[in-house]
Formats: sequence, structure tokens, C-alpha cells
Amino acid sequence: MNETATRVYAEIDLDAVRDNVRALRERAPRSELMAVVKANAYGHGAVECARAAQQAGATWLGTATPDEALALRAAGLEGRIMCWLWTPGGPWREAVEADLDVSVSGMWALDEVREAARAAGRTARVQLKADTGLGRNGCQPADWEDLVGAAVAAEAEGTVKVTGVWSHFACADEPGHPSIKLQLDAFREMLAHAEKEGIDPEVRHMANSPATLTLPESHFDLVRPGLAVYGVSPAPEIGTPAQLGLRPAMTLKASLALVKTVPAGHGVSYGHHYVTGGETTLALVPAGYADGIPRHASGAGPVLVGGRIRHVAGRVAMDQFVVDLDGDRARAGDEVVIFGDAERGEPSAEDWAQAAHTIAYEIVTRIGGRVPRVYLGG
Repeated sequence: MNETATRVYAEIDLDAVRDNVRALRERAPRSELMAVVKANAYGHGAVECARAAQQAGATWLGTATPDEALALRAAGLEGRIMCWLWTPGGPWREAVEADLDVSVSGMWALDEVREAARAAGRTARVQLKADTGLGRNGCQPADWEDLVGAAVAAEAEGTVKVTGVWSHFACADEPGHPSIKLQLDAFREMLAHAEKEGIDPEVRHMANSPATLTLPESHFDLVRPGLAVYGVSPAPEIGTPAQLGLRPAMTLKASLALVKTVPAGHGVSYGHHYVTGGETTLALVPAGYADGIPRHASGAGPVLVGGRIRHVAGRVAMDQFVVDLDGDRARAGDEVVIFGDAERGEPSAEDWAQAAHTIAYEIVTRIGGRVPRVYLGG
């Protein structure tokens, strides 16, 4: 990027990514680990984080879209890469030729990948996804017999090799939720049927970040942590990053653009939802919702300025927001930590999630493309 990293920028600690992958591998010592790097590695930078994860022992990479997976290949990433969110007419042939593992949830997808394999003159690596109760992607139990039968036939003709059978939890971030056992039981039944029909998958997998951390019975051959790779807790109920042995990889920083003294009764930002109670010092942070700062955190989002936690005063605008320094001194150019590591006394992504009434996944992932990423520990 051409922009100098002073206005607002995200420091990405690749050593933290490596340490988190190692910590997650220790949670599932008998399983392989897929580092999920979809959505630009949850806002952290897909290529850089993928390389760091592989260096720490991740044997698989996972993306949602095929374009994300193909971009990793184009950047020189080797090893196993899986992608799972397909629509009709997708780049199946390109995926087959790039040696990607592609997920199939229905008959239409299996038909398209078989056709692509024939066109490419290669065998496609396919993973069958079972809908065990999440109700999103995946094949319903009622349709599973037909999909498995068609996959067995495709293997016999040489167009397909079924490399995996997998599913995804709905409520693994809610320890003790009754759906967890129901989904595990359903997965075991659907897996058993596939194996009885002749499917011999390399990997069976179901565990996302919270399941990797709390449900060893779900680890099977492979675990698929996403958010936890980047040192953010997948749910406050499970624990803080430090309690889980993780540390945040992203620290979002900015430089103050302006500091000024204003009198009592002065309105701040659009709508004047904040009015100063007395003469005070206002500081302008040059980052807004165009950069990924959630507008829903107006009046509540915490930042660290001058060694103290402050909060957004008034509305978050497109490119900027204001904090009231309560008369404390500061200067243009002083550093602001918008979020980082709570263990360093900084606001966390979870703090911003609570301020915006959302989840930490959204806070890190929404940091926009005009925010430069500065990589540490590369």
C-alpha cells in the first residue's frame, strides 16, 4: 500500500500466530490442524498468516471461497488447501488443477466437480460435508445415502477421490449446549454409513475453534481453528485469550490528528449525542467506520490514549471519531491503541464487541482494506 502507516494501521504479530497454532496443536495432539485463513485471515492477512501457521505445524489451510484458496496457490502456498463455499458455475476446473480439496454438500456440486475433473484430465479431491444440525451448508441426513452413493460411483470412474468427511457445530461456543452431543452422534452415524459404502477418507473433522479448545471428543483426525489462530477467544464463556493460552496477533493503532480545548456545553460529532460537561480537551482519532470501526460502538468504544482508557465521545463517523481526554494533555501524533492485548492493559477486540453488541469475530474481520497491515516477526 502507498499509505504511510501513521493514520491508522494494524500491527500483525506473526510470532503470536505461530505460538497460537502451537498451543492449539497441544490441545489436539493426535489430530492434524487446519488453520482457517478465510476472509483475509479474519482481517489479519491471508498469505502472511498462512505461511506463519504452516511454519508452526499447520498441515492444512482452509478458506471459505475457492477464489481465496486459488489466491493462496498463486502466492506460492503449498500443501493441502480446502475451500467449501461454492455456487453453481464456480471455478471447479481451476480448483482441480490447483490441487485444492473442494467441499461438496449436494448432488449439483458433485456433478460439476466430476465434469471439471474430466475436462482437466485429473482426479478431483473432494470432501463430503454433512449437515448434522447447523442448517447451513452440508447434506441433510435424508439425502446423504444418495450423495454418498454418487461419490462412490465417481471414485470408481476415477474422476473423484473422497479425501474427507466433515461437519460444523452450531453451538460449540456454548459449553453444555444439548445440540453438541446430538450433532456428534449424527456425524458419527453419517460417517459410519459413508465408510460402510466404501468411502475411506483421509480426514474426518468437525472441531472449530471452541471445539478444539473444549471438546476433545470432537477432534477426530483434524481440527479447524479459525479465530483462535489469531489469539482471540471464540467466546467469553470459554475464557479470555490468556486463560486459553493464546495471545492476540492484531493491535490496531492510530495517531492523533488533532488535540484542542473546547468549552463546556460543546457538542461533539454528528447529532451532538455527546456534549461536554465542562471545559475539556478533545482528541481526534483519524479512523472511522470506513476503516472498520463499528458505528454501533459510538459513545462506548474504548481506546488507550496517554496511558488511560478513554471512550468514543459521540458518534463514530466514516473517517474519524473523538475522545474526551478530560483535560489531560496530548499532542497530534500521539499513539492511540484502539484494540490489542488486554494483558498489556489495552482494550481488546472483545471489549469492542461488547461495546458494539456483536462478537469479536466481526471486530477483527471488519478492519478494512485501506488500513495498512504492518507485519512483525516475519
